Amino acid sequence: MTEQGAARQRLLTAVVEHLASHGLADVSLRGLAEAVGTSHRMLIYHFGSMEGLLVEVVRAVEAKQRAVLASLPTDDPAEAARAFWRTLTDPALRAHERLFFELYAQAAQGRPGVTPLLDGIVTDWLEPVAAVQRALGHPPAVAAARARLGLAVARGLLLDLIATDDLAAVNAAMDEFIALTTP
Repeated sequence: MTEQGAARQRLLTAVVEHLASHGLADVSLRGLAEAVGTSHRMLIYHFGSMEGLLVEVVRAVEAKQRAVLASLPTDDPAEAARAFWRTLTDPALRAHERLFFELYAQAAQGRPGVTPLLDGIVTDWLEPVAAVQRALGHPPAVAAARARLGLAVARGLLLDLIATDDLAAVNAAMDEFIALTTP
């Protein structure tokens, strides 16, 4: 990684953590820069705009989650699904989940500069999850449908968790879903 790439990554990591802790309400580029110990010009240099920075924040968090999914053992699909769910619902990540939904909603509403977030927000997850379903013996079309269903259920339950903070109920619902979809 180049020095410039390393500097960009350090800034992105700091911004992800700051926004996860504080949310987006009333955030300005200058205030965000000050909070992470840089200038707004450096953020613009590396990310183009506030919107470009926000898109990169979500992409970074999503990439980390896909890496966790890829690292799980596949010999027991139900246990792998439960382990991944435990990772997603870790209380330390709750702020990241809130940030994801906050930005996702803004992109879905067509906020200029944030709409690129929608590119891949679903499709980047489908192949890794469909691969697990194919490994379970499902034909490609069924595996693809189950991947989309699993993504929708997981995101719906994460939104439920953010709204209710009822981890026990959300975990029970996910356990039922896993029981329905895995051998």
